[in-house]
Amino acid sequence: MRRAAGRGLLALLLALLVLGAAAAAGAYLFLQDRFERAGPARQTVRVEVPAGASLRTVLAHLEAQGVLRDARAIEWYLRLRRTTVRVESGEYDIPAHASAQEILELFAEGKVVLEQLTIVEGATFADFFASLETHPKVAHTLQGLTAGQVMAALGHPGQPAEGEFFPDTYRFAAHTPDLAILQQAYAAMQRALASAWQARSPELPLHDPYQALVLASMIEKEAALKSERPLIAGVFLNRLKRGMRLQSDPTVIYGLGDAYEGMIHTRDLSTDTPYNTYTRDGLPPTPIALPGRESLLAAVQPQETTALYFVATGLNDGAHRFSATLKDHNAAVQSYLARLRAAAPPPGRHHP
Repeated sequence: MRRAAGRGLLALLLALLVLGAAAAAGAYLFLQDRFERAGPARQTVRVEVPAGASLRTVLAHLEAQGVLRDARAIEWYLRLRRTTVRVESGEYDIPAHASAQEILELFAEGKVVLEQLTIVEGATFADFFASLETHPKVAHTLQGLTAGQVMAALGHPGQPAEGEFFPDTYRFAAHTPDLAILQQAYAAMQRALASAWQARSPELPLHDPYQALVLASMIEKEAALKSERPLIAGVFLNRLKRGMRLQSDPTVIYGLGDAYEGMIHTRDLSTDTPYNTYTRDGLPPTPIALPGRESLLAAVQPQETTALYFVATGLNDGAHRFSATLKDHNAAVQSYLARLRAAAPPPGRHHP
């Protein structure tokens, strides 16, 4: 009897073990199903993962956003698997019906949504900095600083800011500091300038890369057509070789600063500033804008020309008329002015 009772107890224990194992296996499969099953979101949902957030907090937030069905089940599954999940902070676009597995893979790979900021060629440093200050996804650490203070924060105290940042479209994760974006743009310009200077023409009458940067900024502001940039560079360099003043209107405008009224007056051309190339010899002391790659290359690889002058055609095509003599240039100026007068509305009438 005792032996029979013992065998019965052993069988019961074995049965309980089997049932327990089956229950554990069933529970595990249930959790695995929750982990791998398509999520409830019917469309892409943008979620933000704060820096330093715990996995439990992130999962609970996803459930609240309607992206996960059962955050606690996902957490238990990861614990059973002894899986360590790396979650990079930032904003993520979670695709419709993404599973917990797919979402956590996005987090681990740091596939954050990238914001963007575009700086056009010919913009000034002030334009760039203003765009950073007003961008809603940039972490603002430099607000209220002067250009000189910004350059000091970048590690370049005493260096003028103008011209030193490459105009481009910069993509970055939300809450990237403005300083980091400026560092990226600064490094990009230094690379572009060094590359252009390395490819300079043998007889280039410029002493160093900075002079090329200054000239490139003038070309950027003068040229509406990319095809004309090397020719405009040739004109400016011809004038430098002959000791002629460059007489570039964009340098005058830059020197006027806030006093510029939207058009150049005769008095502006004779108002002396460090940037007035009608009253001063040589290149201006700093760049007047942020030049792009084509203008940098034009400055160091100018087109050979006999032209010493250029003026807009007045045809609203962005083109210029280039002249080798003052007589021809004056005729081109008169033609330009005549076109402007012809295009102006009669007195007393206004454009609709």
